[in-house]
Amino acid sequence: MSPGRPPARPPSAPEPDPTADQATKDAMSNATTVSPAHSASTASTLITDITALVTNDPSLGDNSPLGLIRDAAVVIEGDRVVWTGEASKAPATDNRVDAGGRAVLPGFVDSHSHLVFAGDRTEEFNARMSGRPYSAGGIRTTVAATRAATDAELEANLTRYLAEALRQGTTTFETKSGYGLTVEDEARALRIAAAHTDEATYLGAHIVPPDHADDPAGYVALVTGAMLDACAPHARWIDVFCEQGAFDGDQARAILTAGRAKGLHPRIHANQLSYGPGVQLAVELDAASADHCTHLTDADVDALASGRTVATLLPGAEFSTRAEWPDARRLLDAGVTVALSTDCNPGSSFTSSVPFCIALAVRDMGMTPDEAVWSATAGGAQALRRTDIGRLTPGAYADLTLLDAPSHVHLAYRPGVPLVAGVWRRGVRVV
Repeated sequence: MSPGRPPARPPSAPEPDPTADQATKDAMSNATTVSPAHSASTASTLITDITALVTNDPSLGDNSPLGLIRDAAVVIEGDRVVWTGEASKAPATDNRVDAGGRAVLPGFVDSHSHLVFAGDRTEEFNARMSGRPYSAGGIRTTVAATRAATDAELEANLTRYLAEALRQGTTTFETKSGYGLTVEDEARALRIAAAHTDEATYLGAHIVPPDHADDPAGYVALVTGAMLDACAPHARWIDVFCEQGAFDGDQARAILTAGRAKGLHPRIHANQLSYGPGVQLAVELDAASADHCTHLTDADVDALASGRTVATLLPGAEFSTRAEWPDARRLLDAGVTVALSTDCNPGSSFTSSVPFCIALAVRDMGMTPDEAVWSATAGGAQALRRTDIGRLTPGAYADLTLLDAPSHVHLAYRPGVPLVAGVWRRGVRVV
């Protein structure tokens, strides 16, 4: 598998569109329409005068992983893309939007975040960056604040950060529980999250909470028993922090296996702080994603390259903790599929900006601008086992980001500059 390219056997989407696969097969010469299964009565919109269009389909563009089309256009009908190609070949539509010579790419897919929380850890961050000791409780501080918050407060916090991310081009996000750590608080976190995303993750196994400090086995039993029963109806995924001081390999296997028996698919916080069993366990269990992947042996890299598990890299965490950067170049050169995500959380990566993470990945993790953009779009989609997002191909959701720049490379070339000039989500312009 070439670096940055999708695997040969693409994962299935959670909501398969029977017209999408056929539409993709029918794509020819940068100009394709989809089956009329998408209502012909729905108004169509042409976005044209696009200097550079990232499709993430090599067959539609320049044969690179980005499938780049120059002087391009996109047609949206309803919530789907129905045509992409050269602007001079665009079909007639009901409406027209002039991109003004700007670049367009798929909406970012943020496949790892922790957005259901309350409280603030400014003092912790300030002390860490100032080289001062700080004895507050880290994750436990957020757990206490989250337990004390009302449902309305938690949802207001969530929607605030979702709006912030949307303004920066994120059209799909995953988010986790993990700051409640009681049956009631984990279940309500997932109920709140599930009202805003299909990609909610049960992370009861974030840490062992203080009230179970003397009985970690009892907490694992709770996570795999009553808590799982309460949370499974509201989640698609199950996650575990497999790390020294959190959950070891045997505990993580038991937790993920129990979740899988309830219909939840695994993903793992793996090998962030030290070498450990997380990555190997992820591949063994066919986890959709092993996240962090900072401390890897050659065997870990080989395992990722041979399986479907995506290595999700989270540079915001290294930036905010001054930790060692993951070696993205090593993974890509080995043929591993890589995703980029924000890890937005109040302690170790308090950013909702995928463009910021793209710039970090290019500057400090050995990625090219093309690889970083692919990983933040199509890579994130693969980390969620989705084929209907992360690309701009006929049949995919019409999730687009318009940059106030002539190329996607400007996301790394002009770090920190608010380049997102427009966002469409499911065919509706929302920014």
